[in-house]
Amino acid sequence: MKNKSEGVFLNIGFQSICSSLLACESYHPFPKWEERETWNALPQLLRNKVVANGEKYLLFQWPALPATRFMDFFRDGNRAKYEKIYFERRLALGSLVAAECVEGQGRFIDDIVNGLWAVCEESSWILPAHNVVPRGREPLPDVHHPYVDLFAAETSSLLSWTHYLLGKRLDTVTPLITERISDEARVRIIEPFLKGDFKWTGFMDNDPVNNWNPWCNSNCLTTVLLLEPDAKIRHDTVRRILKSLNRFIEGYGPDGGCDEGPSYWFQAGGSFFDCLEQLYWASSGKLDFYGEPLVKEIGRYITRTHIDRSYFINIGDGGAIVKNITPDLIHRYGCRIGDRSMQMLGAYLHHELGSPLAISFCASFTRLLPSLLNWSSIESDKSQPPFLRDVWMSDIQVMAAREKAGSSNGFYLSAKAGHNAESHNHNDVGNFIVYWNGRPAIIDIGVETYTAKTFSPERYSIWTMQSAWHNLPTVNGVHQAAGRTFAASDVAYKADDKQVEFSLDVAKAYPAGAGMKSWKRTCRLLRGKSAAVEIKDEFELLAPTDDLSLSLMTLHRPVRDSSGVWKIPVSDGESILMEILGFEFKAAVEEKVVDDPLLVPVWGNRLYRLNISPAKPLQEGECILRISKG
Repeated sequence: MKNKSEGVFLNIGFQSICSSLLACESYHPFPKWEERETWNALPQLLRNKVVANGEKYLLFQWPALPATRFMDFFRDGNRAKYEKIYFERRLALGSLVAAECVEGQGRFIDDIVNGLWAVCEESSWILPAHNVVPRGREPLPDVHHPYVDLFAAETSSLLSWTHYLLGKRLDTVTPLITERISDEARVRIIEPFLKGDFKWTGFMDNDPVNNWNPWCNSNCLTTVLLLEPDAKIRHDTVRRILKSLNRFIEGYGPDGGCDEGPSYWFQAGGSFFDCLEQLYWASSGKLDFYGEPLVKEIGRYITRTHIDRSYFINIGDGGAIVKNITPDLIHRYGCRIGDRSMQMLGAYLHHELGSPLAISFCASFTRLLPSLLNWSSIESDKSQPPFLRDVWMSDIQVMAAREKAGSSNGFYLSAKAGHNAESHNHNDVGNFIVYWNGRPAIIDIGVETYTAKTFSPERYSIWTMQSAWHNLPTVNGVHQAAGRTFAASDVAYKADDKQVEFSLDVAKAYPAGAGMKSWKRTCRLLRGKSAAVEIKDEFELLAPTDDLSLSLMTLHRPVRDSSGVWKIPVSDGESILMEILGFEFKAAVEEKVVDDPLLVPVWGNRLYRLNISPAKPLQEGECILRISKG
């Protein structure tokens, strides 16, 4: 499993930071509102889209954020009610600011002032689910002890960019607005960050950190670089951010694999890139870490997990369709490290999906501004994605393979080993997925909308987190268990032009009650005219049992024909065929109604679980699933 990597920033001393960083008044990463030449030179189609998006919020009635909405999470675990209003405010403000920068006529200023004042008047910028107060669990935030969470930092970043871009224009209304932004950011973000050892920084203990680390750090960095005139505070803050980022990359192995999955890569590796970019901008290129091997591998992870269109390998809490894709970020990351595959993927996703033009909780001005100014560059790149043929990330133990490079046609197989204490973990050691012509056939469900239960001791009572709702066995009614010791063993991988083979033993991922002595799973993708996927399970139990079930999750209902072959429908009216070989079996299809707002857009209102069981008690045996073209 992962070997910790040495931090690429450890050789950057305080004096190097001091001599490299520009002063606040000299930091000029993008044109400001009054510098009209660049804004007016944007392509007219792009200008029209940005302005039209801002016009939706003219005369916007800023919704209230009452205390009782904040208290919903404490009272019944509901996050959505407060977050809907909270994010709507920021979406409106960001859209108005972008539109005013592009148009430059002052038409949006009054609404921007209203939005800035409304956000500054909020007692706290944190989300209820992240509320941390010194006295313990409380239904409301403690305004005397500001906590820096993901969205307090992101809110500060949004206000800091607004201050930078529109400061002179806002001062013609009254300088009290920009002064208020600076004061709030200092009290809520800069001072708490310098004084407090928040868990996400990695300073409190040796526990691994996740996407919170670079995501929060990137927005704290934005705030201090854009707003803080005091050189010592700027230098101290940047040094602290670099130390914290070291803790983030220490958790990565040399393959750069993100165990949180591609959905979270945009806040993990992507936010790490946001940090690197701002350090590069704020030092006129002197703080340049793009030659570091690990920096390159962290970027390449996103191309290694791409399946087709917006489908990516979904690990843990990630979704099969990634919603927060920022194509320009992928393209720019590829340009920085000289990786043409990343550039190709970014350009393809830009043309396939469109780059985001509005501000949301996962598309900040740190990303929006370069995407607007680099629009013509990515627009002219008509590349197709690399569609990598073989992927093996040995540190996070994830493999992927397709029939041939450069095409999503045919079979695509991905499988994982790992352990059950990964970030945003599901109990899914040994899980696999199968796609046909770039469309899902045998699937990983993903995760439902977050509630208080999601990150609590009750996490694994949620059905989507359980091994029984992944493509895995259940023995004697026992599922996989959570924890670092519940892990794969005897992991092996090999690939050539004819086939790919990935094998592991999943027995140690189950507690003793399962009665497993060994359960070796081998996943193969066969290439060529007889292309197929084979999943072979060889098992030995401590005692005979017929309480054994192998689950397969599918998007459409599997149907067994008269010859005993199963037809698994795939999107676009196609099907693949599956033979079940080995022991004499019985099988049943179970329909699962889906109504969660995160899952329905991906899968629709129903999913299916095919449960395969032996017809008589077994202590040892094998089961082979042979999946071929329909």
